[in-house]
Amino acid sequence: MAWDEWDQLKRQAAGHHGDGGHMRLNQLPAEGGGGGGGQDLVVRQDDLGAVGHEAFELHADLREKADVAGMGLDDQGSGSSMRAATELKNSNFAMGDSLSLTVEVWTGQLKSLLDACAHISNHLDFSKKLHANDDAQVEASIRGRDGSGAPVSELDKYFK
Repeated sequence: MAWDEWDQLKRQAAGHHGDGGHMRLNQLPAEGGGGGGGQDLVVRQDDLGAVGHEAFELHADLREKADVAGMGLDDQGSGSSMRAATELKNSNFAMGDSLSLTVEVWTGQLKSLLDACAHISNHLDFSKKLHANDDAQVEASIRGRDGSGAPVSELDKYFK
């Protein structure tokens, strides 16, 4: 391609954009763009407490009802599933190893789930208390010593 041909193609391309060949980025309009409707995430104390309570109850239910390895413990502390796996292994059934592995994996997964439920419950309880303390501190800082409200000029600082 000759140089003059290249220049002609560049001029034609610039003419199609109608902007003199300047780069233009596609973007959302400056005002109101970006979706989401302009709403912020709102979490209420009751919401935190309810989720934390559900995690606590799930933890208790799982601990009580889902412990396959510990069900039917004998004197040595082996559950019925592990005893069955041992019996199958001793009788040369390949299923014994599979059952033993299944119980070990299930027990590990159950412990992870229990830890996650406990973490969620504890963290949400902590968050609820922390935010309640923050609210009390803000209230105390804007309230006068005599219990009266703060002047509007003082409150206005919190809205900027």
